[in-house]
Amino acid sequence: MSVSISFLGAAGTVTGSRFLLEKGGKRILFDCGLFQGLKQLRLRNWAPFPVEPSTIDAVCLTHAHLDHSGYLPALARDGFAGKIYTSHATMELCGILLRDSGFLQEKDAEYANRHGFSKHKPALPLLSLGR
Repeated sequence: MSVSISFLGAAGTVTGSRFLLEKGGKRILFDCGLFQGLKQLRLRNWAPFPVEPSTIDAVCLTHAHLDHSGYLPALARDGFAGKIYTSHATMELCGILLRDSGFLQEKDAEYANRHGFSKHKPALPLLSLGR
């Protein structure tokens, strides 16, 4: 039974850590991070995920930093329904960081809309708290 590893992020850049392990018909995604930094990197967050999220069986988070966990809400929104494996501390921190990230993205979009700082009409957050 062969094993394959696909580097879906953090290859050629520091952020956006995503590694897909495939073996025996199972898919485990190690980390699910946001691309951060320069605009050309952040735009990668808006591209379709490289594999259909519903085909991923599990996610294993190494730690809570957003460049390792920040895309997880979008992955779930787009069809991931598998288990998430991580430490208790990472789970606790993600509960805070992911909500805060969604809040800040909503505020950034509101600001861009108020001041005309986006070519998108309206500017939208990648992730939202769903209010």
